[in-house]
This record gives sequence, C-alpha cells and structure tokens, in this order.
Amino acid sequence: MSATGKRVLFVLTSVSKNLQDGPTGWYLPEAAHPYYVLAPHHQITFAAPQGPNPPVDPSSVENFKDDESVKFLSDDVVKQKLANALRVKDVNPSDYDAIFYVGGHGPVIDLASDEDNIKLANEIFRAGKPTAAVCHGPAALVGATDANGASIFKGREFTGFSNFEEEQVNQVKAIPFLLEDKLQEKGGKYVKADQPWGPKVVVDGTLITGQNPASAKGVGEALLKALA
Repeated sequence: MSATGKRVLFVLTSVSKNLQDGPTGWYLPEAAHPYYVLAPHHQITFAAPQGPNPPVDPSSVENFKDDESVKFLSDDVVKQKLANALRVKDVNPSDYDAIFYVGGHGPVIDLASDEDNIKLANEIFRAGKPTAAVCHGPAALVGATDANGASIFKGREFTGFSNFEEEQVNQVKAIPFLLEDKLQEKGGKYVKADQPWGPKVVVDGTLITGQNPASAKGVGEALLKALA
C-alpha cells in the first residue's frame, strides 16, 4: 500500500438481518473488487454504524468464488481492518479524501436513516470529495444534501440496484424502500445497464455510482481516477 496515497473510507452496513429476518450484510465482491483496485495506491479504512467486524452477507460468500473475493476473506490486512472498523459516529470527515459505500441489502436498512452517516456523507460531499457507492450502497446517501440543502442526487445521473433486479432476487419486501424509486423521488436521473446484472458505472461530478455486483470493480476504477 502506498504510504503517500490518499485516504479512502469504505463504509459498510452493520445489519445482519433484513426486514423478513433473512440473512444480509455487506456484499463480498462489492467490497473486495474496489478494495484491490484502490489498496495498492491509497490508504483504506473501514467503518460501520456499530464499528468492528461488520457482518458479510453469507449468500455473497457462497455465490462469489472469484480470486479477489476469496482473497479478501483470507487477507490478514483486510481482517485487521475489519476488526478495527471505526464506528461511523467516530469518523472525522476531514481525515479522508473520498468515501465509498459498499452494497448489500443492509445499507438500505441502517445507513439510509443513520443520522451520523448522513452527517458524514454531507460533509464529504460538500467538501467536494469523491462520493462513491455501488449496488444498494447509494441508499446510504438518500439523506445526503449539498450546501444548499438539496439532495445530492437532484439533477444528477446515478445508478444502483434496479427494481427489476430486486424483483428477480425476490427481496422487494426485505428492505424499507426500492433504491431506484427513492432516489428518483429525490430528483435523481436513474440510468441502468442495457441488460439486468450487466455492469454500469455513472460518474456525475464527484458522485460515482455502480448498479450491481458486476459494477463494483468499475466503481473502484472510477474512484481511482477521481483521486488521481
């Protein structure tokens, strides 16, 4: 890891159960793929509402056996970072040059309404720092506002997990709201891949979003470029 790199905060959910009491958490490839894009160049810290050892979604461990996802689970540096994850309320926004929200259904349940997270996101975005999220991660930004008090999505293009994809995984009732609908209500312009589950990354100013697990590496690459 570069000692001279910039500082990136990865924010993960602390939720392990969805609204139907099914297992959830942060989604493995959506952390692993961007991590290995950014870690050789920048300093990465993890945070979650409840701090250390945020729960990984077990289904993501079962479904993603690619090299980076497998490596992430066994990486001693990553394990240490997760064990020492900060509590969101203890984060000093001025310590970081960018923020990235990892997906999984969890962020829709806790981060979306977490006042400490909303304050953190506001300060990062208003400081003109890259603000990135993938899949359900953009839900963590539903309460974030610019210096004028308007939603950071208002008038901006964004992407995230689509209604159709949510229906395909039969999780519509497992979360408080549908990301595609909620962020359009905030004035955002939703765009998506031509095919469900296809990669899609949208960069609109300092707001960087990815649609789904296939988009996670691309979000990492866009964030790397934004930090150059």
